[in-house]
Amino acid sequence: MRVDLFDFDLPEDRIALRPAVPRDAARMLEVAGDQLGDWRISDLPARLAPGDTLVVNRTRVIPARLHARRMERPNEALDNPTPRIEATLHKPVGPSTWTAFAKPGKRLAEGDRIEFAHGLTATVLQKGEGGEITLDFNCAGDDLDRAIERAGEMPLPPYIASKRGVDDQDRDDYQTVFAEEEGSVAAPTAGLHFTPALIEGLKERDIAIEEVILHVGAGTFLPVKSDLTEDHKMHAEWGRITPQTATALNERRKAGGRIIAVGTTSLRLLESAAGPAGMIEPFEGETDIFITPGYRFRSIDGLLTNFHLPRSTLFMLVSAFAGLDTMKAAYVHAIANGYRFYSYGDACLLWPEARK
Repeated sequence: MRVDLFDFDLPEDRIALRPAVPRDAARMLEVAGDQLGDWRISDLPARLAPGDTLVVNRTRVIPARLHARRMERPNEALDNPTPRIEATLHKPVGPSTWTAFAKPGKRLAEGDRIEFAHGLTATVLQKGEGGEITLDFNCAGDDLDRAIERAGEMPLPPYIASKRGVDDQDRDDYQTVFAEEEGSVAAPTAGLHFTPALIEGLKERDIAIEEVILHVGAGTFLPVKSDLTEDHKMHAEWGRITPQTATALNERRKAGGRIIAVGTTSLRLLESAAGPAGMIEPFEGETDIFITPGYRFRSIDGLLTNFHLPRSTLFMLVSAFAGLDTMKAAYVHAIANGYRFYSYGDACLLWPEARK
């Protein structure tokens, strides 16, 4: 499909720079075909049915954005200004090694050494396309985790970070209440709306919450540069669904309950683990599943998700689930009615497009 089919215009003032307070005060647009409903996240228990199950991602975001300077190269002129580098970690590939996206990547070459804060340094082992590099740090394992925690900042998406500085408040705001296992370099943002009060309200309605893990990579922010969706390559991300969780989800669905993914990360993992008949299998490994219109969903019956960027793989995914024309109309409604977009913005509760 042509990528430009997924384009739309979004006014700059619709991009949320801070989350709603409290988080479940965020707005929620319910989309079921041409039927649109304007709600709040706090209304979610009433919009679901007893026996339904929400699947949340319990990954925890690490402060993966690191500021550095390139250390001097041999024979480099002493009066040459020291290049400043921003590296956003993407995925661990060894005890001391991460892939990262460097900006500006053209300032780095294989073999370069770069220096971060608090004595953390790294060597550029490899350099790929689009600013992607592989870094080998001067420490490993838990020591490296602690060093990144000290030296890094929360990796807010470019559409927020370009408009304001990252601060200590983001260390809390950019984590969900489910966040436990460190490994993401971007938040599973649909989960940001949940509060203890909302969780209690869901339990009172016999709406279960099951947890999975998908460590979100920085590739989620990369634009689709190709003209056709089939020419775009997704970055792989690591995820896990335990046997206990798979069994619980299958049993709830067999009993007549619906499975609602909280966020596109949970959805992509569930679809990666689902068999042809829709049974969810235990899963541990990487997935690079890319979902576009025409895809047949097997594992879920609904999706709670934020509003996504034009021409993004995530807008393609929600269009595959609810219908491209439906989502375009829903976004027109959201823009006209003052909904807030992207990571710190409002949410959609989507129901699937009727199969033809």
